Amino acid sequence: MSTPSRLVRLDALRGFALFGILAVNAWAFATGYYASGIADPARDPAVQWVVSLFFETKFYLLFSFLFGYSFTLQMDAAARRGVAFWPRMLRRHVGLAAIGAAHAVLLFHGDILTTYAVLGLVLLALRGTSPRRAVRLAVVLLLASGTVWTLLGVLDVLTHVPVDATAVSARVAETVAAYRGTPGTVVAEHLRQLPGTLELVVFVQAPSTLAMFLLGFAAGKRQVLAEPRRYRALWSWLLRAGLPIGLAGAAFYAYIAVNHPGSGAETLAIGVSVLTAPLLTGGYVAALLRLFDTRVAAVFAPAGRVALSNYLLQSAVLGVVFTAYGFGLVGTLSYGAVAGLVVGIYAVQLALSALWLRSHRYGPLEWLLRVVTAGGTASARNAAPAGARGR
Repeated sequence: MSTPSRLVRLDALRGFALFGILAVNAWAFATGYYASGIADPARDPAVQWVVSLFFETKFYLLFSFLFGYSFTLQMDAAARRGVAFWPRMLRRHVGLAAIGAAHAVLLFHGDILTTYAVLGLVLLALRGTSPRRAVRLAVVLLLASGTVWTLLGVLDVLTHVPVDATAVSARVAETVAAYRGTPGTVVAEHLRQLPGTLELVVFVQAPSTLAMFLLGFAAGKRQVLAEPRRYRALWSWLLRAGLPIGLAGAAFYAYIAVNHPGSGAETLAIGVSVLTAPLLTGGYVAALLRLFDTRVAAVFAPAGRVALSNYLLQSAVLGVVFTAYGFGLVGTLSYGAVAGLVVGIYAVQLALSALWLRSHRYGPLEWLLRVVTAGGTASARNAAPAGARGR
């Protein structure tokens, strides 16, 4: 199989992951109650259950895995061109951090790009690590983080102080008012929420993200996605064991998130999720790789090729719909309507991505990041048919 054909699987996985990211992030725009610690009075438990069970805490892990895998492709590309890898990647991560910072302040305080940029430097320092050692480090990170959060959860259940619902409701009202106010109040609200987001990233997401970077790095070194048939035993194990264990952990997490938000058990649910969500993510990969042996891969791959642009486009569209950048509909749409909006946005992105790539080699932000990485210029227009492209 040619190199471009092999990359279709990677692009398709990344394109599918965009849907999971959108399905989670939309609620941070749609309701001021998201991650507030108390239930939204207007919530639809069925919709919330589906999002918590299948999407929350899973798809940023898939993106992280693919980031680590793509890192090895960057290494190979630098080696083929005979250029120094370290300065290229340093420029790339600085550029990614700048895009992420702008995204966090202007559009979405839950931005993940800055986290990737910082942790990517750790992966850069570990680039000489063997695949076997990378896997061991990843497992240690996941077990250590998950165990700590599980123990903290047990302690929280035993000593938990109830959430002050009145104070939280007042804070939610302030958030909704800010999102409905002016573009200036939207930015101010993002800045207010950034410290809390940073705390979540450092103590919950960062260890799991780095672990998935390392697993992706190991998979890239072994060309797992390039030659998936060589790893049938792995995919089979993930489907038979990893997927059920991951779903069981996700069901516990979803039950607590839907029925007991802000309780001591929520900390325990985070610990269980840290331990089991990577297995569910792995099960997703195993199932999708089987699906992507068909023509379905071509549906998702274009969106994955321009994933960075699509990620920010999602936030821009949600910002226009729900904040003062546009219609200011935060807190007004039903949960079913928001779910329908998510599906609609993603469907449009699939179509637009395929249309864009008919005449362009990269998405707008992919092109910008490529220019920063190379320290020069790059043509965004297609110079050759899409099937002849390389990376």
